[in-house]
Amino acid sequence: MIKTILFDLDGTLIQMTQKEFIGAYFKELAKVFVRMNMDPKASADAVWAGTMAMVQNDGTMLNRDRFWAAFQQALNLSEDALQAAEAACDNFYINEFHAVKAVVQPSEIPRRLISALKDKGYSLVLATNPLFPLCAVESRLSWAGLTPSDFIHITHYGNSGFCKPNPAYYKEIFSKIGADPAHCIMIGNNPAEDMVAGTLGTQTFLVTDYIENEPGLDISQFRQGSLAELEAFLSKM
Repeated sequence: MIKTILFDLDGTLIQMTQKEFIGAYFKELAKVFVRMNMDPKASADAVWAGTMAMVQNDGTMLNRDRFWAAFQQALNLSEDALQAAEAACDNFYINEFHAVKAVVQPSEIPRRLISALKDKGYSLVLATNPLFPLCAVESRLSWAGLTPSDFIHITHYGNSGFCKPNPAYYKEIFSKIGADPAHCIMIGNNPAEDMVAGTLGTQTFLVTDYIENEPGLDISQFRQGSLAELEAFLSKM
């Protein structure tokens, strides 16, 4: 019996393509680096270096620490400059980051779906790849009309030591919330990053509206459908 439902965010609860998001995101973020008299190209490269460090994280430190250590090394920043950069980025995610919402396709389904599942008593987890600080996740949640209080647990770079597609990312979630993987279902739009939860005995559902399948994986094995079809499926549980 399903007791806990895990949701991916980008391309799942938020209707947008990764390509459009990344383009709009770096366009806005570059303005922060320019204001700080930092080279925007080198800074963007440092962000990617930090992202790769998080994806490869082995759980021995938080993703946040992995990111900023790699960012600092890439730009050879002093501790003071590093702290200033982190503070500026946090402020960006709370404010200018909302300009990126322009690439999101509005939908009433996420808010309606989450509300219905909460009313039924399901425990909901926001299992978004923990590459961003909590403030950035909260901003993106608002684009779908959702709030942190809708979930019992939200993954972000300040509370996670692994990233998708590492199965250890999901093991970390199940350990923290005290859930049996067999009583959970993971919902996402990426067969490599989200459906890997199935290797732990978790049920899965692949949302296909904005599917991310760059490697061209065979998805025929997965329960799948549009966000509207997901809503219909979950309504029958």
